[in-house]
Amino acid sequence: MLHGETLHSMLPQDIPWWMPDHVIFFGVLYAVLITLGIGLGVVAVKTLRETMAEYNMQSQDNH
Repeated sequence: MLHGETLHSMLPQDIPWWMPDHVIFFGVLYAVLITLGIGLGVVAVKTLRETMAEYNMQSQDNH
């Protein structure tokens, strides 16, 4: 990739990591995406656990 050439793909293997501005931008972008993904996963797991706990309490009350 020559200096000033645009990116054709945002995949990590296609990014010119030797250019400091690309390292900062895509490093922060991927860090934010990973953080959001982990947070979304934690919320989903908590929601499923709470839902199952409520379901189990309701099923025990009916018996």
